[in-house]
Amino acid sequence: MNPKKLAAEAAAELVQDGMVVGLGTGSTAYWAIQRLGHRVKAGLQMKAIATSSSSEDLARQLEIPIVPFSEIDHIDIAIDGADEVDAELSLVKGGGGALLREKIVAAASRIFYVVVDESKLVPQLGAFPLPVEVVPFGADMTKRKIEELGCRASIRMQMGERYITDNGNYILDCDFGAIRDPERLHAQFHAIPGVVENGLFINMANRVFVGYQDGSVRRMER
Repeated sequence: MNPKKLAAEAAAELVQDGMVVGLGTGSTAYWAIQRLGHRVKAGLQMKAIATSSSSEDLARQLEIPIVPFSEIDHIDIAIDGADEVDAELSLVKGGGGALLREKIVAAASRIFYVVVDESKLVPQLGAFPLPVEVVPFGADMTKRKIEELGCRASIRMQMGERYITDNGNYILDCDFGAIRDPERLHAQFHAIPGVVENGLFINMANRVFVGYQDGSVRRMER
């Protein structure tokens, strides 16, 4: 059994004809896109907004119609993964580097479904380093300001170079340990010039689909 695949497919089955769907990024969202591709081939009529170039490329390969934001006035459902989920359905996202676009799409969606395997459920956020997207200009100063909030921050690297997001920015991975007050921390980030967005998704997920090794899928509601 693949728990990620099970959770993603359970959410993808709820997409209906005529919907505009936000496609997430990452190893679990991949399976949702795959399932939607199969459903489109079987006759499902839908349009999609992708949260990354990789998800858009996959959707196009599967002949899922991709539309720009300028052509729609709403998103019916967004389906995306998460790096951590707590009991209140607060999330840490951004391990795949697409947190800014993921948050824009989730905020624009009437319903936001999160798909994970059981390993992503945590009693408290913070074991996974919190991704924060920052502009390159003054990034080292921004990093020091972020560390004043009580973390160790490192600029994400890829193949020996600074990782660049689809938006042309850097990612700081911030180790806070336990995040005891996610809402306060979220506000503190937005008070720092140079921070574009952070990976705390609070009061956004409507339902979390959790896949388990035994083949079951649990649905958690906010």
